[in-house]
Amino acid sequence: MQQEINETKAKTRLPLRAGSKYYEIRLESIGGLGANLCGKMLGELGVKHLDLNSVSFSSYGSEKTGTPVKGYIRYCAKETEIRVHSPVIHPDLLVIFHQALMQDEKVWEGCDENTEVILALEEGRERAAVPVRVKACYGVRAQKIAMETRSRINVVMLGAMAKVMGFVPLSDINKVCEAALGKKYPDALKGNLEGIRRGYEEVEETAGIGMKGSPGTDGREKTDRKADRKSAHCPAKAVSPAMPEGGINPRFGSTVVADLSPSRQGYIPVFIKERCINCGFCDSACPDMVFQFAKGEYNGREMMVNKGLDYYHCKGCLRCVDVCPVNALVKGLEAEHPDKKYFLPNQDLLRKPDYYIEAGPDGYITSESYLTEKRMEGGEV
Repeated sequence: MQQEINETKAKTRLPLRAGSKYYEIRLESIGGLGANLCGKMLGELGVKHLDLNSVSFSSYGSEKTGTPVKGYIRYCAKETEIRVHSPVIHPDLLVIFHQALMQDEKVWEGCDENTEVILALEEGRERAAVPVRVKACYGVRAQKIAMETRSRINVVMLGAMAKVMGFVPLSDINKVCEAALGKKYPDALKGNLEGIRRGYEEVEETAGIGMKGSPGTDGREKTDRKADRKSAHCPAKAVSPAMPEGGINPRFGSTVVADLSPSRQGYIPVFIKERCINCGFCDSACPDMVFQFAKGEYNGREMMVNKGLDYYHCKGCLRCVDVCPVNALVKGLEAEHPDKKYFLPNQDLLRKPDYYIEAGPDGYITSESYLTEKRMEGGEV
């Protein structure tokens, strides 16, 4: 019995930073890839199977497919209490659920030489360089594996995380998955367990991606940008230097200003212009203003003509394919179409240079709930 206890302790020994009590994980994702559920399973893993204390929570806006989602997980020894409930600023493990998110410099904030990174790589997409110096960078073809096993990207990333962390047995990950998904989706359990196994076995260090220095593209150090953001979003609130950041969502949850391409699950609508009769059914069915109609000529008549698709804002739902009466829109593998024909960005919705528009204070402070709270406290607003 004593030997079993010692083996358990050795198995769950955490690789902590110098002076830190917690092993911290940050998940960077977008709505639709299952990062929220992945974080919950990681939290349960620590308590139920690793004999650790753990906490997990997520940050997201409207939960629309394609909008930013962040997950935070902390582990610590059983005898240590977790009294920190703010976002993870300096992750020991950063997990990026879609390769397109690499272009957002805010995804990399707080990463340093003590951070390990796992990237979900995508077939057919050019790999960007890691913009900061990190301890190690790993890649796994999560989308390809998920499609082949009929699972989800989140379980593939879960298996990859278990391998990279080093203190999580694959058997424990399987038990957590069975508890979370087995009863609710019994028919999908076999594929999910296969996705976990392949993520565990196929994740590998990606030395070929390359790593740049820590300054951003504008030449400023990350600490300067962090200070600027604090002053931009918290102008009227004094924060103690010892107090961890938290409580403010600095981004819109709107899909209008975001690049929705990371939310696609491997398929896109392919436009065959020669077949198009300009009926407009695709435009009526599209939830994201993808189709670009403008005045033109069709069959000798002046009318609104389909000029192309804005693939920035296409999330791959394929409703347009379902409603097209002449098969002018067909389902295609995105990996087979790296240079998309008739790709026409909507100039009214074109992405801003910073990828996501910076917002001011959280909308709650202008809401009726906030005003009612202030009145109850006796204040006038």
